[in-house]
Amino acid sequence: MDILMTLIVLGIVATVAVLFTGVGWMVKGGELDDRHSHQMMMARVGLQAFTFALVIAAVLLSIR
Repeated sequence: MDILMTLIVLGIVATVAVLFTGVGWMVKGGELDDRHSHQMMMARVGLQAFTFALVIAAVLLSIR
């Protein structure tokens, strides 16, 4: 269970880091935002899904 909790925390940190990076690029604008905003959004959604799946797994394991 400790490994699962560590992965959940790492997933949350990675999601927040990608979110703030993407928002920073949007605020700055320009070519970097035009080229990579969609990639950052997809990375954030993927990380959120991964972290959510880990949370569900932790809940299911704690019920047993």
